[in-house]
Amino acid sequence: MRHGKKINHLGRTASHRAAMMSNMASSLIMHKRINTTLAKAKSLQRYIDPLITKSKTDDTNNRRVVFKYLQNKESVAELFREVAPKVADRPGGYTRIIKTGFRQGDSAEMAMIELVDFNELYTSAKPEKKTRRSRRGGAKKAEETTAEAAAKEDVKLEETITETQEPKAEAAEETATEETPEAKTEEDSEEKKD
Repeated sequence: MRHGKKINHLGRTASHRAAMMSNMASSLIMHKRINTTLAKAKSLQRYIDPLITKSKTDDTNNRRVVFKYLQNKESVAELFREVAPKVADRPGGYTRIIKTGFRQGDSAEMAMIELVDFNELYTSAKPEKKTRRSRRGGAKKAEETTAEAAAKEDVKLEETITETQEPKAEAAEETATEETPEAKTEEDSEEKKD
């Protein structure tokens, strides 16, 4: 019977379990994703989520508290420098567990645990959802925004027209200046002949 068994002891002593969780948490922070058994992944999730929450406020006390659990300077620095800014607006649920099948040797259920914000497949930019317009003033705002957009397009169109006309005028001036010296030399040569 379970009777108050709140944590999975994972078949280890308390000191062994603490050291294992510390090492796994450091590896997860450094590599952003690790493969392990499902039971260890679930235990690690409960172990690391409070540490990531602590890292959101970067002060000396929080760094010391996190270092007490991780015992690794590099992973503490990585957590506060790179992981914390990315999860700053997330209110929890920093890790994701994905089951990956069974291990061949002993048929243990395997899983991949990863930091949610560092997987580019799931965090790609999604298009914004269109919201319903209310009948009170929604149409007016839409008309104003379309009118502003049309005015901006007109200004851009006028700028492009003036830009295309300026080089033509400059080219015409250049050809006019080029013809005058040649015409003068032809006239001079004709005058000398007479």
